[in-house]
Formats: sequence, structure tokens, C-alpha cells
Amino acid sequence: MVVLGALFGAGGMWLAGRVAPTPLADGDRVRIERVVRDYVLANPEIIPQAIERLQAKDASRAIAASRGAIEEPYAGAWIGNPKGDVTLVEYYDYNCGFCRASLATIEQLVAEDKNLRVVFKELPVLADSSRLAARAALAAAAQGRFKPFHDALYAAGPVSAATIATAAKATGVDLAKLPADADATIRANLELAQKLGITGTPSWVVGDELLSGALPIERLKEAIAKARVS
Repeated sequence: MVVLGALFGAGGMWLAGRVAPTPLADGDRVRIERVVRDYVLANPEIIPQAIERLQAKDASRAIAASRGAIEEPYAGAWIGNPKGDVTLVEYYDYNCGFCRASLATIEQLVAEDKNLRVVFKELPVLADSSRLAARAALAAAAQGRFKPFHDALYAAGPVSAATIATAAKATGVDLAKLPADADATIRANLELAQKLGITGTPSWVVGDELLSGALPIERLKEAIAKARVS
């Protein structure tokens, strides 16, 4: 109801400003707002569209305000062209099956687009083991072994201390060498994700867009192309 009220009020004020260049009397404004309200009630399908546009605008503003922090990788937690003209950022969790399903999509994007850089941001939100895995991934990134460890851990099955250790051993990552700023980095990722309105994984930031879910490669290519010309 709060959202509906905001839509009615905002819609009425916008329409009033359009039809009258000078301030309206209270009665005229009420009548215009009633027209807007009746229209929305008669066409409720526009409400999700309006909410989606509002959320997209909010996300775009948040991205613009924090672009440097969003696109800056932690050590070696990136693949592709380091000087690419577009950066695609993935917020992921090692317990996320949709993130695992997106691995092949990311590989294909990088293989086909030689001007793309992909940055990986740990967002451990699904389980306690997600945080253990995220800390290990930061250790791998600091040791220049991020991508091998990333792939190995996803391939190892359900995340646990044992599978993390197995992936680390297989890829030459020393888990004892945990970066001193690992927990601070994870905390910063979580805080920034909240500011962006991210509610799950995988989530993607490219250009001014925030996207969610295991998306078809065509949708990501479309967003990359849009970012490239903006």
C-alpha cells in the first residue's frame, strides 16, 4: 500500500506539472491525482513495470556512486582483458548452484569478447561454509591462483572444510596464508551489495545495470553491448 500511495502521489504530481505550467489549485490537483489513481487501478499491470523502473534507477545511481569499488578486483580475482573497455562484475556464493551453472557462460563471454574483463566479488550469504570458501578464494586471489581454485571448488561438490582443502591442495593454494584484510573485504562486499539492492546470487553489474540470476548469455551480451556504447 505504501508503494501504491507513492505511485499515485508521484504520478499525480508529475501529470499536474505537465498539464499546467503554473501552480494548480488544491481542487485541480486532487482531480488530476484521482484520474491517475483510477487509471492505475484500471491498469494494474503497469505497477510492476513502474516499480521495476524505480528500482533500476536507484541501482543505476548507486552504481555510479560506487563504480570504483564495484569494478576494482581483489588481487587476482578477475579474468579476461585487464584493460578491457567493459567490466562485468559477478557477485557470487560458492553454495549457489546458479553461480556454478554460470561458469560456462562466463568462460564463453571471455572467449568471444577480447575486450571484456570479468571481476569476481565474494558474497557469502547462503551458509556458514560460504564465508569459509570466500576467505579461501581471497587467499587464492592473493597468491595468483584465483581462477583455478574457483573452478576446482565449484567442481568439488557441496562446500565444506574438506572440499575447500581439496581444491586448495589441487591448485597450489596455501590456506594458511590468509590475507589480513580478508574479513574486511567480505564485509565491504556485503555492505556494497546492500547499497546496490542485491538480494541474491549470482548478481551482475555491467555499465549502469544491475542484473540478477543465471542469465542466458544473450542477455549478458546485450548488457555488455549497451555498456560499451554508453
